[in-house]
Amino acid sequence: MTNKFLLFIISAFSLINLQSLAQSTSKYDANEAFAPMFYPAYGDEIRSASGMPGAKYWQNRADYKINASLDDVKHSITASVIISYKNNSTEKLPFVWLQLDQNIYSMKSRGVAVTAITGGRWANHDFDGGYDIKSVSIVEGGKEEKANYSISDTRMQIFLQKAIKANGDSIQFKIEYSFNIPEFGTDRMGRQQTKNGWIYEIAQWYPRMCVFDNVLGWNTLPYLGQGEFYLEYGNFDFSINTSSKQIVVASGELQNAEEVLTAEQIKRIKEAKESDKTVAIRSETEVTDPLSRPAKDRITWKFKINNARDVAWAASTAFVWDAAKINLPSGKKALAMSVYPVESAKEEGWKRSTEFTKGCIEHYSKQWYEFPYPVATNVAGRVGGMEYPGIVFCSSASQKADLWGVTSHEFGHTWFPMIVGTNERKYAWMDEGFNTFINTVADKNFNNGEFFDASVKRRMSAIYIYRPENIMTIPDVLTTSDWGIDAYMKPGMGLELLRDDILGAEKFDGAFRYYINNWAYKHPTPWDFFHAIENYSGETLDWFWRGWFLNNWKIDQGVKNVEYLENNPSKGAIITIENLEQLPMPVNIEVKEENGKVSRMQLPVEIWQHGSIWKFHFPSTSKITEATIDPDKHLPDVNDSNNTWRNN
Repeated sequence: MTNKFLLFIISAFSLINLQSLAQSTSKYDANEAFAPMFYPAYGDEIRSASGMPGAKYWQNRADYKINASLDDVKHSITASVIISYKNNSTEKLPFVWLQLDQNIYSMKSRGVAVTAITGGRWANHDFDGGYDIKSVSIVEGGKEEKANYSISDTRMQIFLQKAIKANGDSIQFKIEYSFNIPEFGTDRMGRQQTKNGWIYEIAQWYPRMCVFDNVLGWNTLPYLGQGEFYLEYGNFDFSINTSSKQIVVASGELQNAEEVLTAEQIKRIKEAKESDKTVAIRSETEVTDPLSRPAKDRITWKFKINNARDVAWAASTAFVWDAAKINLPSGKKALAMSVYPVESAKEEGWKRSTEFTKGCIEHYSKQWYEFPYPVATNVAGRVGGMEYPGIVFCSSASQKADLWGVTSHEFGHTWFPMIVGTNERKYAWMDEGFNTFINTVADKNFNNGEFFDASVKRRMSAIYIYRPENIMTIPDVLTTSDWGIDAYMKPGMGLELLRDDILGAEKFDGAFRYYINNWAYKHPTPWDFFHAIENYSGETLDWFWRGWFLNNWKIDQGVKNVEYLENNPSKGAIITIENLEQLPMPVNIEVKEENGKVSRMQLPVEIWQHGSIWKFHFPSTSKITEATIDPDKHLPDVNDSNNTWRNN
């Protein structure tokens, strides 16, 4: 999910005078930085020390069949869901837990209780909503039996007369429910009025199974707004009944186009599937044309998506609709689509949305892992930026670089956490931070770097200096001012440092793909990620994980002195460098000589195993006029003033 205040934070911190942070006494402790014990446990048969799932890795599964109806007069949804839940764990389950995320919109919810009186991003603007649960049943042999259940805020516990047996036993639940659609849905869903009707962006719209894993058992953290989701994988078969005036887009692929679209729209979609250029499915001029919709009272839209962890959808009478094909590395094709109101149909705005969607997905598919869904749909509406499998919600006001950025970011979430299914309720950085990193790589790639800003990384160098919270802080605990930094910026920058300054692009990219491939459609922990990168790269990186992710250690390297052998520059020099802060890093140093020669040397991080001062021989041939550590300014060094030694 995108934070629009990130750019403000970057700009504000870029004004900091880093030289005021200079220090003369080193805080560095080699024994702490390179301490031998890092991992909390050794690998086992479920999660191996090689960064791969173990031979006996398991995870449970949830398949969903949902039938829903949208009332666009009362702004409400009435639905039923049948959940087929399979217990692949090694233990029996006498009860199960489900997520009821709509309950955050009840004025009695914990989410409301923990919202400051001044409001904020996750506030629901005095809307009193939540689920109205009509019935909860256990389905067995085609018969429904009333279930014994208890609701606690955004969780439901169902107690079972017969436990679900281990190693593959399954059960079905049927839940009938309804809820009113909030206008402001914690910036993840909601509705927006346009001149041609409401845009509904519908998510967290059905009871969902909590994850049961070998790490915590049942994962039942309540939904408070800032912490996102942790979900099981399965197949989804769902239908949305609406007024025929509505156009509906959703996760997955439409199954009954002939029942809900006009013959002309079906023809245009077929053309789009073969076109690299954007094709109009319903143009601006057709939005108010009754002939652009079937001549019926109500219609039912049917969708399917397999091996996904969630589904979402959007509906509106106001949608302009266009599409183009996505070319995937395997030779398969997918379809990029965009829907938006006429107010957003600008040449530098949403008219480029499908181009942006196609561009970022083709890049991510080639660079990391192939896009797995048949359709990718970008929806313009109230939500500033939110991701779901095969569909994302982005602000209808976005255009130019902002629209590229939010589109690339939200579809980047396809890889984290839609494909690699991390626990967003606890580790936002494995979701937002990893995505922020791949977004930067995509920025360089798209349209010859049309929207790439190389200066952003350096301007961020001071941001983490003053943060009291570290990356591993639970999302709901992070203060609002730290959210964008600790969930997005700092972990994203950490992966950039690994790629650019520690491992190199080739080794890092291979390790990152190794991690993605091994944990696709599974549930890795931070330790699984650390293990994967180390095992593939062959490098022990506990010093970096410890300093950058688990602590707020800073970087301050400097050039202290230059001396000549036998006081003769032509015989070589001894250069002294120092590490003044707690985090060590490999060293890149540039040396300029009086005769015009410019040389560079790289020193491994292991030099700092011996303390905060390191001396090394440099084969000078004349007087050294300047020696600069980190000459390309890659590192977020908190004190630039000591980076260069000059012969005065």
